[in-house]
Amino acid sequence: MTSVFDCADPDQRSLGIASASGALKSGRLVVLPTDTVYGIGADAFDSTAVAALLAAKGRGRDMPVGVLVGSWHTIEGLVYTMPDGARDLIRAFWPGALSLVVRQAPSLQWDLGDARGTVMLRMPLHPVAIELLREVGPMAVSSANVSGRPPAVDADEARSQLGDLVDVYLDAGPAQQQAASTIVDLTGDTPRILRAGPVSAERIAEVLGTDAGSLIA
Repeated sequence: MTSVFDCADPDQRSLGIASASGALKSGRLVVLPTDTVYGIGADAFDSTAVAALLAAKGRGRDMPVGVLVGSWHTIEGLVYTMPDGARDLIRAFWPGALSLVVRQAPSLQWDLGDARGTVMLRMPLHPVAIELLREVGPMAVSSANVSGRPPAVDADEARSQLGDLVDVYLDAGPAQQQAASTIVDLTGDTPRILRAGPVSAERIAEVLGTDAGSLIA
Protein backbone atom coordinates (compact mmCIF):
# COMPACT_ATOMS: atom_id res chain seq x y z
CA MET A 1 0.00 0.00 0.00
CA THR A 2 1.31 3.43 -0.98
CA SER A 3 2.06 5.89 1.84
CA VAL A 4 2.41 9.67 1.52
CA PHE A 5 4.23 11.71 4.17
CA ASP A 6 4.05 15.49 4.58
CA CYS A 7 7.65 16.44 5.31
CA ALA A 8 6.63 19.95 6.44
CA ASP A 9 5.47 18.25 9.64
CA PRO A 10 8.49 17.16 11.74
CA ASP A 11 6.83 13.98 12.98
CA GLN A 12 5.61 13.05 9.49
CA ARG A 13 9.08 13.74 8.13
CA SER A 14 10.77 11.45 10.65
CA LEU A 15 8.22 8.71 10.01
CA GLY A 16 8.51 9.22 6.26
CA ILE A 17 12.32 8.94 6.27
CA ALA A 18 12.09 5.75 8.33
CA SER A 19 9.41 4.30 6.04
CA ALA A 20 11.35 5.24 2.89
CA SER A 21 14.51 3.73 4.32
CA GLY A 22 12.70 0.48 5.10
CA ALA A 23 11.15 0.38 1.64
CA LEU A 24 14.48 0.92 -0.10
CA LYS A 25 16.21 -1.75 1.97
CA SER A 26 13.39 -4.12 1.00
CA GLY A 27 13.89 -3.50 -2.71
CA ARG A 28 10.94 -1.16 -3.18
CA LEU A 29 10.66 2.28 -4.77
CA VAL A 30 10.24 5.71 -3.21
CA VAL A 31 9.62 9.22 -4.49
CA LEU A 32 11.71 11.93 -2.88
CA PRO A 33 12.05 15.69 -3.24
CA THR A 34 15.21 17.26 -4.61
CA ASP A 35 16.18 20.82 -5.41
CA THR A 36 15.62 20.30 -9.16
CA VAL A 37 12.58 18.01 -9.67
CA TYR A 38 11.10 15.10 -7.73
CA GLY A 39 12.89 11.78 -8.14
CA ILE A 40 11.91 8.12 -8.13
CA GLY A 41 14.57 6.16 -6.30
CA ALA A 42 15.82 2.67 -5.50
CA ASP A 43 18.79 1.16 -3.69
CA ALA A 44 21.61 1.65 -6.21
CA PHE A 45 23.07 -1.76 -5.38
CA ASP A 46 19.79 -3.69 -5.82
CA SER A 47 19.63 -4.54 -9.53
CA THR A 48 16.09 -5.92 -9.25
CA ALA A 49 14.89 -2.66 -7.67
CA VAL A 50 16.64 -0.60 -10.35
CA ALA A 51 14.96 -2.73 -13.04
CA ALA A 52 11.61 -2.02 -11.33
CA LEU A 53 12.43 1.71 -11.40
CA LEU A 54 13.07 1.59 -15.15
CA ALA A 55 9.86 -0.41 -15.66
CA ALA A 56 7.83 2.08 -13.61
CA LYS A 57 9.02 4.88 -15.87
CA GLY A 58 8.59 2.83 -19.04
CA ARG A 59 12.25 3.42 -19.77
CA GLY A 60 14.76 1.06 -21.40
CA ARG A 61 18.22 0.02 -20.27
CA ASP A 62 19.65 2.28 -22.97
CA MET A 63 18.85 5.22 -20.64
CA PRO A 64 20.73 4.28 -17.45
CA VAL A 65 19.81 5.69 -14.06
CA GLY A 66 21.95 8.28 -12.28
CA VAL A 67 23.03 8.06 -8.65
CA LEU A 68 22.44 10.57 -5.85
CA VAL A 69 24.87 10.74 -2.93
CA GLY A 70 24.57 12.31 0.49
CA SER A 71 28.10 13.70 0.80
CA TRP A 72 31.13 14.66 -1.27
CA HIS A 73 33.18 11.87 0.25
CA THR A 74 30.80 9.12 -0.89
CA ILE A 75 31.92 9.45 -4.49
CA GLU A 76 35.53 8.47 -3.76
CA GLY A 77 34.48 4.82 -3.61
CA LEU A 78 32.27 5.05 -6.69
CA VAL A 79 34.68 6.42 -9.31
CA TYR A 80 37.66 4.85 -11.07
CA THR A 81 39.68 8.06 -10.85
CA MET A 82 38.65 11.64 -10.22
CA PRO A 83 38.93 13.31 -13.64
CA ASP A 84 40.43 16.75 -14.15
CA GLY A 85 38.05 19.45 -13.00
CA ALA A 86 35.76 17.13 -11.04
CA ARG A 87 36.82 18.31 -7.60
CA ASP A 88 36.63 21.96 -8.68
CA LEU A 89 33.08 21.48 -9.96
CA ILE A 90 32.05 19.58 -6.83
CA ARG A 91 33.41 22.31 -4.57
CA ALA A 92 31.66 24.99 -6.61
CA PHE A 93 28.26 23.41 -7.19
CA TRP A 94 27.58 20.56 -4.75
CA PRO A 95 25.17 20.18 -3.19
CA GLY A 96 23.24 21.55 -6.15
CA ALA A 97 21.88 21.19 -9.64
CA LEU A 98 24.96 19.79 -11.40
CA SER A 99 25.29 16.11 -12.38
CA LEU A 100 28.71 14.71 -13.34
CA VAL A 101 29.25 11.73 -15.63
CA VAL A 102 32.45 9.89 -14.66
CA ARG A 103 34.06 6.47 -15.06
CA GLN A 104 32.74 4.19 -12.32
CA ALA A 105 34.93 2.03 -10.12
CA PRO A 106 35.12 -1.38 -11.89
CA SER A 107 34.61 -3.25 -8.61
CA LEU A 108 31.07 -1.90 -8.08
CA GLN A 109 28.38 -4.56 -7.98
CA TRP A 110 25.46 -2.67 -9.43
CA ASP A 111 23.46 -2.55 -12.66
CA LEU A 112 22.10 0.88 -13.52
CA GLY A 113 21.39 0.08 -17.17
CA ASP A 114 23.70 0.14 -20.18
CA ALA A 115 26.03 2.78 -18.78
CA ARG A 116 29.18 1.36 -20.45
CA GLY A 117 31.34 1.75 -17.39
CA THR A 118 30.18 5.24 -16.49
CA VAL A 119 27.91 6.67 -13.81
CA MET A 120 26.14 10.01 -13.41
CA LEU A 121 26.51 11.40 -9.88
CA ARG A 122 24.91 14.30 -8.04
CA MET A 123 24.54 15.57 -4.48
CA PRO A 124 21.15 17.31 -4.24
CA LEU A 125 20.56 20.53 -2.32
CA HIS A 126 17.54 19.38 -0.34
CA PRO A 127 17.46 18.51 3.39
CA VAL A 128 14.96 15.64 3.03
CA ALA A 129 16.93 14.05 0.21
CA ILE A 130 20.21 14.41 2.10
CA GLU A 131 18.73 12.92 5.27
CA LEU A 132 17.45 9.89 3.36
CA LEU A 133 20.71 9.43 1.43
CA ARG A 134 22.75 9.53 4.62
CA GLU A 135 20.45 6.90 6.07
CA VAL A 136 20.52 4.46 3.14
CA GLY A 137 23.61 5.30 1.08
CA PRO A 138 23.79 5.95 -2.68
CA MET A 139 20.45 5.79 -4.46
CA ALA A 140 19.64 5.16 -8.11
CA VAL A 141 17.34 8.08 -8.92
CA SER A 142 15.59 9.31 -12.04
CA SER A 143 13.02 12.05 -12.49
CA ALA A 144 9.65 11.02 -11.05
CA ASN A 145 7.65 10.72 -14.25
CA VAL A 146 6.62 8.28 -16.93
CA SER A 147 9.13 8.44 -19.78
CA GLY A 148 8.11 11.05 -22.33
CA ARG A 149 6.04 13.08 -19.87
CA PRO A 150 7.27 16.18 -17.98
CA PRO A 151 9.25 15.57 -14.78
CA ALA A 152 7.15 15.97 -11.64
CA VAL A 153 7.88 19.13 -9.68
CA ASP A 154 5.73 18.14 -6.69
CA ALA A 155 4.61 14.93 -5.01
CA ASP A 156 1.05 15.09 -6.39
CA GLU A 157 2.33 15.17 -9.98
CA ALA A 158 4.62 12.24 -9.25
CA ARG A 159 1.81 10.21 -7.72
CA SER A 160 -0.54 10.96 -10.62
CA GLN A 161 2.01 9.45 -13.01
CA LEU A 162 3.51 6.61 -10.96
CA GLY A 163 0.68 5.69 -8.58
CA ASP A 164 0.99 2.43 -6.65
CA LEU A 165 4.24 1.45 -8.39
CA VAL A 166 5.90 3.50 -5.63
CA ASP A 167 5.64 2.49 -1.97
CA VAL A 168 6.52 5.77 -0.24
CA TYR A 169 6.07 9.39 -1.35
CA LEU A 170 7.95 12.07 0.58
CA ASP A 171 6.09 15.35 0.01
CA ALA A 172 8.12 18.49 0.69
CA GLY A 173 6.18 20.92 -1.47
CA PRO A 174 7.14 22.22 -4.92
CA ALA A 175 10.73 21.67 -6.09
CA GLN A 176 12.77 24.89 -5.98
CA GLN A 177 14.38 24.82 -9.43
CA GLN A 178 11.55 23.00 -11.26
CA ALA A 179 14.09 22.02 -13.92
CA ALA A 180 16.32 18.96 -14.28
CA SER A 181 20.00 19.31 -13.40
CA THR A 182 22.76 20.37 -15.77
CA ILE A 183 24.77 17.32 -16.89
CA VAL A 184 28.52 17.54 -17.55
CA ASP A 185 30.37 14.57 -19.07
CA LEU A 186 33.91 14.25 -17.69
CA THR A 187 34.73 10.91 -19.34
CA GLY A 188 36.25 12.35 -22.53
CA ASP A 189 39.33 14.39 -23.32
CA THR A 190 37.48 17.62 -22.52
CA PRO A 191 34.35 18.35 -20.44
CA ARG A 192 31.06 18.46 -22.35
CA ILE A 193 27.60 19.66 -21.28
CA LEU A 194 25.13 16.91 -22.20
CA ARG A 195 22.04 18.69 -20.85
CA ALA A 196 21.54 22.36 -20.14
CA GLY A 197 20.00 23.16 -16.77
CA PRO A 198 20.08 25.53 -13.80
CA VAL A 199 23.91 25.68 -13.70
CA SER A 200 24.93 27.64 -16.80
CA ALA A 201 27.76 26.88 -19.21
CA GLU A 202 29.29 30.23 -18.28
CA ARG A 203 29.46 29.37 -14.58
CA ILE A 204 30.95 25.94 -15.33
CA ALA A 205 33.49 27.45 -17.72
CA GLU A 206 34.54 29.98 -15.10
CA VAL A 207 35.28 27.21 -12.59
CA LEU A 208 37.16 25.12 -15.16
CA GLY A 209 39.07 28.06 -16.60
CA THR A 210 37.84 27.42 -20.12
CA ASP A 211 35.55 28.94 -22.75
CA ALA A 212 31.82 28.26 -22.41
CA GLY A 213 31.54 27.48 -26.12
CA SER A 214 33.96 24.58 -25.77
CA LEU A 215 31.60 22.85 -23.30
CA ILE A 216 28.63 22.50 -25.63
CA ALA A 217 28.34 18.90 -26.84
